Amino acid sequence: MDGDYIIGGVFSIHNYMHTVKHNYTSIPEPLRCTGSVDSREVRFSRAMVFAIEEINNSTELLPGVRLGYRIHDSCASVPVAVQAAFQLTNGVQPAFYTGETCSQSGTVTAVVGESGSTPSISTSRIIGPFDIPQVSHYATCACLSDKQQYPTFFRTIPSDRFQALALAKLVKHFGWTWIGAVRSDSDYGNNGMAAFLHAARKEGICVEYSESFYRTHPRSRFQRVADVIRGSTAMVVVAFVAFGDMRMLLEELGRRPSPPRQWVGSEAWVTDPNLLRFSFCAGAIGVGIPQSVIPGLREFLLDLSPAKVAGSQVLTEFWESAFNCRLGRSADGAEETVCDGTEDMQKLQSPYTDTSQLRITNMVYKAVYAIAHAMHNVMCPERNSAPQCDRFTKIEPTQVLGQLKRVNFSRNGYQVSFDANGDPLALYELVNWQRSESGSTEIVTVGYYDASLPAGQEFHMNRNLTWAQGGTQVPVSVCSESCPPGTPKVLQKGKPVCCYDCIPCPEGEISNTTDSPDCLPCPEEFWPNADRDLCLPKPIEFLSFHEALGIILATVSVGGACLAVVTATVFFRHRASAIVRANNSELSFLLLFSLTLCFLCSLTFIGPPSDWSCMLRHTAFGITFVLCISCVLGKTIVVLMAFMATLPGSNVMKWFGPPQQRMTVASFTFIQALICTLWLVLNPPFPIKNLTTYKERIILECALGSAIGFWAVLGYIGLLAVLCFALAVLAQKLPDNFNEAKLITFSMLIFCAVWITFIPAYVSLPGKFTVAVEIFAMLASSFALILCIFAQKCFIILFRPEKNTKKHLMSKNPSD
Repeated sequence: MDGDYIIGGVFSIHNYMHTVKHNYTSIPEPLRCTGSVDSREVRFSRAMVFAIEEINNSTELLPGVRLGYRIHDSCASVPVAVQAAFQLTNGVQPAFYTGETCSQSGTVTAVVGESGSTPSISTSRIIGPFDIPQVSHYATCACLSDKQQYPTFFRTIPSDRFQALALAKLVKHFGWTWIGAVRSDSDYGNNGMAAFLHAARKEGICVEYSESFYRTHPRSRFQRVADVIRGSTAMVVVAFVAFGDMRMLLEELGRRPSPPRQWVGSEAWVTDPNLLRFSFCAGAIGVGIPQSVIPGLREFLLDLSPAKVAGSQVLTEFWESAFNCRLGRSADGAEETVCDGTEDMQKLQSPYTDTSQLRITNMVYKAVYAIAHAMHNVMCPERNSAPQCDRFTKIEPTQVLGQLKRVNFSRNGYQVSFDANGDPLALYELVNWQRSESGSTEIVTVGYYDASLPAGQEFHMNRNLTWAQGGTQVPVSVCSESCPPGTPKVLQKGKPVCCYDCIPCPEGEISNTTDSPDCLPCPEEFWPNADRDLCLPKPIEFLSFHEALGIILATVSVGGACLAVVTATVFFRHRASAIVRANNSELSFLLLFSLTLCFLCSLTFIGPPSDWSCMLRHTAFGITFVLCISCVLGKTIVVLMAFMATLPGSNVMKWFGPPQQRMTVASFTFIQALICTLWLVLNPPFPIKNLTTYKERIILECALGSAIGFWAVLGYIGLLAVLCFALAVLAQKLPDNFNEAKLITFSMLIFCAVWITFIPAYVSLPGKFTVAVEIFAMLASSFALILCIFAQKCFIILFRPEKNTKKHLMSKNPSD
């Protein structure tokens, strides 16, 4: 249609171009389209005509200016799109200016289209150098946002960059980390899928396969892609595919049943009602352009008659295809009929008449209005608050291009504006293929995605979804099941990062989140629980009064002390008897007192260590045992001196009387007390938490402070014990009835054996068992002394009083 200014339109009304083999001997045939008419694309072209007629009838937008249009069919192919671009650029007829009847119908002010990204790229490269603006309604390739290459390109549909990001977030939202990917082998599919895969990798999504195909490829290519989908382990398939390519793939999949797959689709096919007949795709989800309402469009679409379509080859072909009849010519076969004028557009069920979900159609509508607003801003300056348009004004495409960058208006409640890249705001509906009560599949809007919202808030779901095969549970599509807390992920060699094994955390480490990449060590005083998902305080271990071992040792210790007290009581009550007097009663009482302290000293080793108990236990042990050994040593010396005094001329006893005996015991004990004092002053024992012996528990123990001090105390005790043992051995040949030296020898032999055995056990045994061994050595050596030295005497005092006489003790024959 002619007008003062022409707007070009390019649509993919046919999906194929007639292929001609050139023999280079004859003139090539003109390019032409083949195949059936795409009713949806016919609706797009008619929406452009509707918008132009609305503008022509408007008193607010371009008043007094009449717009014309030139619409071309690109056959969804680059060669035909290029040819259409050249025709629109060159003009279809010359421009003549003859007064009021002047016409600029040969000039194309702007172009609406194309429907595909690849043809749009070709079109833009042709018309771009002439600064003719191009506003596409359906070309979504992110590459077209490059203003260096496509400076005159605009679009009313969001870029695939936003769609790819939305699809990646949608896949991540439902927890799918193992997917398959198919794409159109075109600029739309390749660039869109590349953007999606880039976004998916950032979201931690892995792709099992990525296949490409195009509708002109041989069937074997589609069969191979279908077989890959059937044999894959990924439940979810993301399809960045154009409508025509997707139709052919689904037809191939429909020939042979395949396992259920959850389809995630791009807007190019997931909102196309022509594909709803593939019922095995029920449950598909994807993003789509928001639905819209265009008042008056349906009536305009239905206002067709044989007379109106006769002047258009495309509309004629559409009419004949829709009603299966021939228009204005005889039928070619018996199965064909001639259109008789009874055909009713109101009853036609076709994508052309389906205005229930106007999505891309609204993009066409907005593209026309965007161009009109830009033209209005160029040629209709406001005067007296009313626009005055001069239709004779010659406007250049460059002027329209400059104004397109600044348009910002609202039409039917839908905002129209472009950013610096010529892209609109990215707003998508989330759609789901759901079964209706009648059993048919419908496209249902279940939410939206708004890229302008803050991160994490872009998605909004307002309706329940159905999934593959009508399921209500979200399908699972993972290469490996999630690793529960306590088992980090370990990647499988040669496979994507989504394929991993779950292994328990190493000793001492935990992971408290699902799918943790690694484990974290517990703090020093904590240890993992059995599931290794929580750090718990380590149990504290020490020899306690409340455990069986501690109770037994404490009982034996108190029992030993009581035994010493009882023995002292027996000796005290029979202190005038011969056997008590003959055994140096003063040293005996002092020895029993020291043994009582030795038994009670072991109690300081039981219970939680503290500063005072650590210092007390070792020093008290050292001093009391030296006091005990000193008493035994004194008794041994007294025995030797007593028998040496019986020799003629000997007066040795006057040199080792009671004062000397007391001095000897005090001197030996003082040396040990001095050693202990130096130990406590220079580097005393102190309580520590032993975290190294056992990893899973804490041992409370006393650190020696100075190892030299500890071994000096033990060494001094050992020195006195060896000296006492040596002197007792010298006194073995004395008369039996009075030979206490044999008992001392035997007791010191046990004493030395116990403590020699104690040393390796003390060094090797860990934790509270070290303390138990030390207590055992103290108790064993104390019992050895009290039993060996006092048991026989007590027995005689209590049960054989007839032997408790001086005569018996002095007898050389023990049987008397």
